[in-house]
Amino acid sequence: MAGLRLGPLLRYTDGSCATVWVESDRPCTAEVRCADGATGTSRTFQIAGHHYALVAVSGLTPGTATEYEVLLDGARVWPPPDSRFPPSVIATSPADAGTRIAFGSCRWAAPPAGGHDPVGPDALDTLSARIAADPGAARPDVLLLLGDQVYADEISDATRRWIAGRRDLADPPGDQVADYEEYTRLYYESWLDPEVRWLLSTVPSCMIFDDHDVIDDWNTSEAWLADMRATDWWRERLLSGLMSYWVYQQLGNLSPAELAADPLYAAVRDTPDGTDVLRTFAARADADPASVRWSYRRDFGRVRLLMVDSRAARVLKENRRAMLDPGEAAWLREQILDGRGGAAQVGTGMSDHVEAGEHAEAGAGGGEAEGARVGEPEGAYDHLLIGTSLPWLLPHLVHDVEAWNAAMCAGERGPRWARLGERIRRGADLEHWSAFPSSFDALADLIAEAGTGPGAPATVSVLSGDVHHAYVAEPSWPGRAPDAHVAQLTCSPVHNSVPLSIRLGFRFGWSALARALGRRVARHGRCAEPAVGWRKTGGPWFGNQIMTLTLRGRTARLRLEQARAERDGTTLLRVITDRELT
Repeated sequence: MAGLRLGPLLRYTDGSCATVWVESDRPCTAEVRCADGATGTSRTFQIAGHHYALVAVSGLTPGTATEYEVLLDGARVWPPPDSRFPPSVIATSPADAGTRIAFGSCRWAAPPAGGHDPVGPDALDTLSARIAADPGAARPDVLLLLGDQVYADEISDATRRWIAGRRDLADPPGDQVADYEEYTRLYYESWLDPEVRWLLSTVPSCMIFDDHDVIDDWNTSEAWLADMRATDWWRERLLSGLMSYWVYQQLGNLSPAELAADPLYAAVRDTPDGTDVLRTFAARADADPASVRWSYRRDFGRVRLLMVDSRAARVLKENRRAMLDPGEAAWLREQILDGRGGAAQVGTGMSDHVEAGEHAEAGAGGGEAEGARVGEPEGAYDHLLIGTSLPWLLPHLVHDVEAWNAAMCAGERGPRWARLGERIRRGADLEHWSAFPSSFDALADLIAEAGTGPGAPATVSVLSGDVHHAYVAEPSWPGRAPDAHVAQLTCSPVHNSVPLSIRLGFRFGWSALARALGRRVARHGRCAEPAVGWRKTGGPWFGNQIMTLTLRGRTARLRLEQARAERDGTTLLRVITDRELT
């Protein structure tokens, strides 16, 4: 009898359909059966000896929540017979209903030793416990995980012992993940956590990678990449990271229509063993990153979400560095302006930036709009969300140091400064949007364009993580003011350490003294003034935390909650801030 190894994960949902991801322990037919009669089935596909299915469920009724179960070859495997959690449900919302979007990043999944968690209570575990305690209460309509869902370079003691049982840790990459099989271990460790497993089975999720999903500071620079490619272990690590990301995270980001049009998904399913097909794809993504699109679009009624790849899509050539390659930048612009009168016609987003006759197989892209109003005269959406793992607006000192470093590495002060700049860039992790000044300014201009004029949304929010604290920053444009309220909303970590040095450094980074110091550093680099100014309007807050945006009509409300341990041993989410954005 087939068994359920991992999952189920409720991924895509709209008013009438959903997808549910599972991993089984052998080939089988997976079925999702809902209490209201909706159903879906899929045969598993195989990657590296593991068996997966993404089941498309159709026939759901808008505005309802229906319990579901998972069957493998006709035998029920979910929910488990001894489950202490309420039944998993698939909830659909009417097109005009409000939307609650919870988001965060950076979840180190190591289980606490002896009941003591050295990094504090897990915000996802705590959110899960709250929902399970009162299933009828308000819950997120979708959970956005903005990177570092797994840590390939910072493993737990348990995973280290397991890896030591299959290879010598004295050989590179040592006590880091080396191949696909070891990646699967990270996902088991993270998603078999009982609270997280149930949470992901009942709250839809969207995901995007960040550096630790592959390695710290992934794609920092051209020189960094050359050094990594010179090792004898990097290629296997990268290909395994991309393959496992596609299987465990990317597939569920896509709608059933996008999956049906995806040639890679079809090829993997059409062969008894899709390993070679997927590995060839990953190798092409490594050799030519512009041939693949990991970014994607989701529309939740009048809310548009664009999840942007700010890792693999980079241009690293020192004389033309960019956070997004030209095709990726064009795709982002098209998706933002789609429906804003006069915008270019947008296709699926799967072939926008590759040579004629080829296709970007990972693409998510799309113009799949599960709640958009056809023929709307003004504005395709009321709220625009740009998900990027790395913050766009940082503390001013950090921004200026990154811009200065980019100038040094580009040779603004000569080759000696360039060599020093590269060492500083790697040592201090200077690789956010501000380390790509032209991309920083281009995003500022695009946001201003999106937020101005007839049909402008009420809000434009840039959602980010990475920096192990939370804050709100609001930009201002010299000589003009967008009609939309624009904010950088940063929330990190979900579960990770926040060293004292980070707390002190970021608190100082927002200060007036730090801002003055930053401008002096920028002048040394002959850096141009950024296209926008900005100010911190909330934070910094430190802890394991989750942010939630509640969007109704043209109003937006932000709530930040932190996981706190109580004296009785329980954990609760404590409200840190709760405020209107509009």
